Amino acid sequence: MEQLKMEAAIEAILFTMGDSVELSQIAAALDVTTNKAQKAMHALMEKYRSEGHGIQIIELEDSYQMCTKKEYYEYLIHLAMHPKKPTLTDVMLETLSIIAYKQPVTRIELEKIRGVKCDHAVNKLVEFNLVRELGRLDAPGRPILFGTTEEFLRSFGVQAIDELPSVDPVKLADFKAEAEEEIQLKLDV
Repeated sequence: MEQLKMEAAIEAILFTMGDSVELSQIAAALDVTTNKAQKAMHALMEKYRSEGHGIQIIELEDSYQMCTKKEYYEYLIHLAMHPKKPTLTDVMLETLSIIAYKQPVTRIELEKIRGVKCDHAVNKLVEFNLVRELGRLDAPGRPILFGTTEEFLRSFGVQAIDELPSVDPVKLADFKAEAEEEIQLKLDV
């Protein structure tokens, strides 16, 4: 394997793994001797030491790890202080709207309305602090009741759930008709 290709492969391995990787593992992945892998590693480390690079490769006993240079720490902190807002998928938006209009609601009720499992969507909504557990339903199995949070109200620009737009009765009738048709098609199959 030529030197430049070996360095590029090492770079890809270290970048992808994130954590430290043992030299023997790198050599095995490249199908070269540890001596050859170490030589390529040191050449790559030297390239990153030059100015103009924000990353470096550090040696930790017999392992190597790609990480940022200390002098760029302040930029990373600046970015971390302004985290990216979570993106809601169509599935999560649909689940969130059902929770908002039907709260308090259990997972089973959500799944009955949606027709599919929604564990992942609910977990993500809880993680994004848009939905929270309100308690437990007094029924067999004591299922968890879900409802929206203050963060939900802030994110959607309403002060209370009552301010959510109401569904047009004509559209509601259309939705019900479509749902009944879908159910009938499933029953006929």
